[in-house]
Amino acid sequence: MKRASVISLILLLVFLFSNSALRAQKKIVGYIVAGNVDDRFNEIFAEKLTHINYAFANIKDGKIIEGNPKDVERLKKLNSLKNNNPELKILISVGGWTWSGGFSEAVATKSDRERFANSGISFLKKHNIDGIDLDWEYPGQPGAGNNHSPDDKENFTSILKLFRKKLDSVGKIDNRNYLLTIATAANEEYLKHVELNKIHPHLDFINIMSYDYQGGWNDSTSHHTNLYVSETDPEVYKQSTKKAVEEHLAAGAPSEKLVIGMAFYGRGWHETQNRNSGLHQKAFGNSFSINYRELKDSLKTSNYRRLWDKTAKAPYLWREDTGTFITYDDPESIKEKARFIKENDLGGAMFWQYHGDDGELLKSLFTELKKQ
Repeated sequence: MKRASVISLILLLVFLFSNSALRAQKKIVGYIVAGNVDDRFNEIFAEKLTHINYAFANIKDGKIIEGNPKDVERLKKLNSLKNNNPELKILISVGGWTWSGGFSEAVATKSDRERFANSGISFLKKHNIDGIDLDWEYPGQPGAGNNHSPDDKENFTSILKLFRKKLDSVGKIDNRNYLLTIATAANEEYLKHVELNKIHPHLDFINIMSYDYQGGWNDSTSHHTNLYVSETDPEVYKQSTKKAVEEHLAAGAPSEKLVIGMAFYGRGWHETQNRNSGLHQKAFGNSFSINYRELKDSLKTSNYRRLWDKTAKAPYLWREDTGTFITYDDPESIKEKARFIKENDLGGAMFWQYHGDDGELLKSLFTELKKQ
């Protein structure tokens, strides 16, 4: 074989390897709710995931603790999934909407932060897991009526810096790369209350909760996890996943650390005004949320029409006789988001929550992110 041909072959192999490695780096992070490990463990397909975030650990007396006595066995079961996927990483997600009330006090002083971080390390070692995901909803803001302080902004930076130091120190001893991640809200207000440019160096990646843009707290309908802004959206501040990514980038986060959220559930309203198939209309009836696996049953009936917002790249359902509007993610919108991740060199995708799906959405996400 001529020398030029050999060089060309080597370059081709390097190119193919580089692209394959790049695709492999795209993260697929699934949040798994505690109780589902008991009754739906066999539905977890580890080979389609890179990370599992177990939701949630609680905070009590300034320390990270198990949210349930069964968590010991549940985390053992999740660790056993590495038999099917040795590269799978298991993280404990701390807080969430319900249990974020203890964050502010737990990180208020240097000694508080030391106790909090040490409890996290102890939790990680006790359960032999790979990392910690802090889901504080939200620093400097009330969230679900939680305690908060103007000092949360700087204290959040300090606790992440301390966690990184401790995780790296333990990792050197254990010869393991322990992970530190956070979940962030997909809006400007959240970013005003954190120092994203200072905290991202301490983080392996950032899970943007790019869903729940609209829900029962609103009296009008809209998409709750749209990729792009809908041209019929009348709001001044129009939310979208693209906008959330742009805001995170502007705040100082590198693109490769941004992991965008996908919704394996829908949000809906009854008694919606019968205009524009219910999209961006006043809703007078009860609101609700519904898992994708249950939502699919609605699609099987002739009462619902599935529609597609071309500008938002988002599906929605409309049932005229009851005025029922449902916003959700489906394989088509997942495909668009996977394309967006690759085109913008993002870190990957995460979703809430694993068992809301019957396997169809995860299959779509896995397949699309694997494509070149």
